[in-house]
Amino acid sequence: MLFLPPLLHPSSPGSIVLVESIPEGLQFNSSSSHPSIFQAWMGLMGGARSSLDIASFYWTLTNEDTKTHEPSAQQGEAVLQRLAQLSGKVSVRIAVNTPQGKQPTDDLQLLSRAGADIRTVNMRELTSGVLHTKFWVVDKKHLYIGSANMDWRSLTQVKELGVVVRDCGCLAADLLKIFEAYWLLGAGGAVPSPWPAAFSTPYNQDSPMQLRLNGTPAAAYLSSSPPALCAAGRTPDLQAVLGVVADAQSFIYIAVMNYLPTMEFSHPKRYWADIDTQLRRAAYERRVRVRLLVSCWAQTQPAMLPFLRSLAAVQDAASRLDIQVRLFVVPSTPQQKEIPFARVNHNKYMVTDRVAYVGTSNWSGDYFERTAGSALVVNQTAASQVAPTLQAQLQAVFERDWDSAYSSPLTLRADHRLPC
Repeated sequence: MLFLPPLLHPSSPGSIVLVESIPEGLQFNSSSSHPSIFQAWMGLMGGARSSLDIASFYWTLTNEDTKTHEPSAQQGEAVLQRLAQLSGKVSVRIAVNTPQGKQPTDDLQLLSRAGADIRTVNMRELTSGVLHTKFWVVDKKHLYIGSANMDWRSLTQVKELGVVVRDCGCLAADLLKIFEAYWLLGAGGAVPSPWPAAFSTPYNQDSPMQLRLNGTPAAAYLSSSPPALCAAGRTPDLQAVLGVVADAQSFIYIAVMNYLPTMEFSHPKRYWADIDTQLRRAAYERRVRVRLLVSCWAQTQPAMLPFLRSLAAVQDAASRLDIQVRLFVVPSTPQQKEIPFARVNHNKYMVTDRVAYVGTSNWSGDYFERTAGSALVVNQTAASQVAPTLQAQLQAVFERDWDSAYSSPLTLRADHRLPC
């Protein structure tokens, strides 16, 4: 029998808000600002009464991993301390990718001793990928989903974006089904085929939840990747991305750390143009304005640049073809440059004139075909008299970043090096 989570009446008072981590030293000349992810996580833990379920890639909330004695690690350490305190009072479950190589496990060991229940998911063995998802479900009625890892750098040294939804039991229950899939896989065994009926969902791209968020009617659903982890009814994440692109009528704004029309980690190399082709089609067939904001940092793959230039070449005013690409660089002081895997725009979202998409995956083929990720897709086309819609909030963030001093058109410097 198909298990259906309780329906949320459209008048139920659910709220939704963007949350961000702005790296130290980054300042915008803009009125667009949101609560920090640190505030959001501490608030969710402070209000937890019965349960907290976290799906995560890895854990480095203390500064022990980098040995840099960085004061900005204090926020991550505060999150870990609060979570350890909570683990002895409510049910805390953590599904995490099986640690690889020398990845530290100190945080997980501390939480386990405090009472948290932890399962590692060996996605490398199951799908040749990783568990890249980043979300929380609190008391089966509140949730966070976004780009931030359980990493102190994600709170003060990396630019992140996520969404917090409160008092929305229907949406939280559906996200919990994705968590339960990870939890089952963490117990060992192969990926079920088909998945048991309890993991199925009636909510997807074709039949989204009808609810109210911030006082405004909304249609929402959760997508998941890879397809092998999608139970009956679940929209695969790639299908969600392509559906949002196909639905756009006037503009498509995308902010991602990596954008590659390839299977990034495959050997032998494999071309993968599923998203790239549809962006070109939207620009050519429907004259949709496309803006792509991609990160440039120490880990940027040079191979990404030719593909981005090819996409940006679809620009011709006479033919009303309008695709533009910019690189976003988070500046660093000499001290900040010493922090490994920091100082980058880690966002993973898309916003159109109709829909907001907030995900956990980079945009290359491996993330959609092999790696565990998830996304929240929300359509709020009606104007709100109570609070800005998620679409309006996300559009404002993109335009702030696009027009900022940290964003520049896709070009090489005079010495043919990347600007980052």
